[in-house]
Amino acid sequence: MIVLLPPSETKAAGGAGERLTTARLGFPGLAVARSRALAALDRLVAAGQDVSTPAKARAAADNAAVRTSPTMPAIERYTGVLYDALAAASLAPSARRWVDAHVVIQSALLGFVRASDPIPSYKVSEHTRLPGERMRALWSQAGAEISGFAIDLRSKAYASLAPVAGAVPVEIVSPEGKALNHWNKAGKGALVRSLAEAGVEADSADALVRWAASADVPLTRTDEGLRLVVQDPRFASVV
Repeated sequence: MIVLLPPSETKAAGGAGERLTTARLGFPGLAVARSRALAALDRLVAAGQDVSTPAKARAAADNAAVRTSPTMPAIERYTGVLYDALAAASLAPSARRWVDAHVVIQSALLGFVRASDPIPSYKVSEHTRLPGERMRALWSQAGAEISGFAIDLRSKAYASLAPVAGAVPVEIVSPEGKALNHWNKAGKGALVRSLAEAGVEADSADALVRWAASADVPLTRTDEGLRLVVQDPRFASVV
């Protein structure tokens, strides 16, 4: 079972790991695409980046140092609503091992990475124009690296950038059946935390729904995939 997550614009600074070595990352079939993306980022840095605000200056510095700066596990590098709700750092060891084994994050710079993969801070999104490259051309075939049953919690933009055949999308809605925005991300993070804490091993959407029913998690089947009801958006709870 694989859980596909989007990256986040915000990232934790620093790290205690050695500098980026793409050979240490999961999914070695992405090595060529990663090399092209990093070379394009080098060209972007050489051409000069916008440093007009403190945030943009930090982003530019991160990009300039992406090959030499310290790393940390991807699940700790990404921050923001989804990752705050998942709160990987507070998981029990067994739940954290589940995350490391099952969670895959899609990076616009490095393609798919495992939760435990050591990555640096960087500022590249699906909208970034990398000189000499197109995001879709870089990652359109990356989905071939994902095998087995996968649930897709990525945004539509990232799912379109690197389609994964057979991945089951998860829709997040309010108790009234309305689509959510901010709380969409919180609901996703809370769902992954619930899966990790339960140590779920499902090989199909139906098996996952059966677990959800037994755990009182409001996850159901739809014609398109799965639907999760976020019961109380103020607390991003899925139970």
